[in-house]
Amino acid sequence: MKRRALVIVVVAVVVAGGLLWKALGDATVYFKTADEAAAERANLGERRFRLEGVVLAGSVQTQDNGVRFVVAENGARIAVRHKGDPPELFRAGIPVVLEGHFRGTTYESDRILVKHTSEYRKVNPERVKDYGSDP
Repeated sequence: MKRRALVIVVVAVVVAGGLLWKALGDATVYFKTADEAAAERANLGERRFRLEGVVLAGSVQTQDNGVRFVVAENGARIAVRHKGDPPELFRAGIPVVLEGHFRGTTYESDRILVKHTSEYRKVNPERVKDYGSDP
């Protein structure tokens, strides 16, 4: 009976530890601007991180399973391949935050977050009701 209780406790600790490890891993995703990521590409390897940049005009190409485009920041450009449908507000010229990792020289993304600028808020106030006033 003691052995069975010990096994149950060990399994529970391992499961809890695994869940904690996963949660902490998701919470500590690195954040890099396109110029920082380009400079640190070799050090980042294939680790998951968030990439911020502006979608370069003329670079958006829709594909069957996603979209390809280029993000730029401070003169650096990074080719992106996104798997899945981009958000409705996604287009060239807007700032985005992507989640994914490098595969070679291409950033593989599985999540696109569109950054809503103050200009967007002025034009579309009904869409961003949760934002506070601009600083």
